[in-house]
Amino acid sequence: MPLVTSREMFKKAYEGGYAIGAFNVNNMEIIQGITEAAKEENAPLILQVSAGARKYANHTYLMKLVEAAVIETGLPICLHLDHGDTFELCKSCIDGGFTSVMIDGSHHSFEDNIALTKQVVEYAHSKGVTVEGELGRLEGVEDDVKVKAEDASYTNPAQVEEFVTKTGVDSLAIAIGTSHGAYKFKPGQKPQLRFDILEEVEKRLPGFPIVLHGASSVIPEFVETINKYGGKMPDAIGIPEDMLRKAASMAVCKINIDSDLRLAMTAAIREHFVEAPSDFDPRQYLKPARENIKRLVKHKIVDVLGCSGKA
Repeated sequence: MPLVTSREMFKKAYEGGYAIGAFNVNNMEIIQGITEAAKEENAPLILQVSAGARKYANHTYLMKLVEAAVIETGLPICLHLDHGDTFELCKSCIDGGFTSVMIDGSHHSFEDNIALTKQVVEYAHSKGVTVEGELGRLEGVEDDVKVKAEDASYTNPAQVEEFVTKTGVDSLAIAIGTSHGAYKFKPGQKPQLRFDILEEVEKRLPGFPIVLHGASSVIPEFVETINKYGGKMPDAIGIPEDMLRKAASMAVCKINIDSDLRLAMTAAIREHFVEAPSDFDPRQYLKPARENIKRLVKHKIVDVLGCSGKA
């Protein structure tokens, strides 16, 4: 089976009341852990690559690793550019074999965001590639995406119809209280998502797929392991998984997960280095890291996204 776009995935997800996991990838072990979990759960899958990951791992290497995952699993897998910020970057990924791209023009004015997004959509659609746009800005840090609290903003539901109509995007990322990175909330701050905004967007865009970025839950088990073996991650609070389940039952068809993967991998590696300090074989610490990722992804597929058996 070749790589697929997100179009049919999202149609089924919307109608079925579940979401697809969009997992950020950087290397072979992360891709293996994610795709092995999805295969065992027979779940549809989006593997996404940030601009930073593409620079780190090299476009060609990533493409071949994802192609290997398609061969090994036989699953419908969409390869997506996460947070593309220029037409040139999106075009390069489209020309290089990606089946979906995100153009993040949220740092521009509403009018300039529309113009940039429309430019990407026109090129992508001419190549059979789907496009995700964004309205509203999430606080936090993820690779090259850095938004201060004072610059963050919720999505304005009154703008979504005009944006989707004028740009022709296939899905829309909105800001309802999620944030990038592991440190999503200040100590004592109660995590809360603006479901009123999501409900209003759903009313204005019936049947249209919505995306949540910054949706890692910062699994306590992994944070505790990292701290036990020498890490310093105080007060790391993520998005409660019951809120993500609720979002997945509504218009949200794609939920992005990155920080949880990093924490799962780092926890295993830190533990191994402390428990076996003389071991210098990368296979010995990357294997448990891969298993941690696989266990995490299976949990997300079954208990949060609800897409097990939906491939």
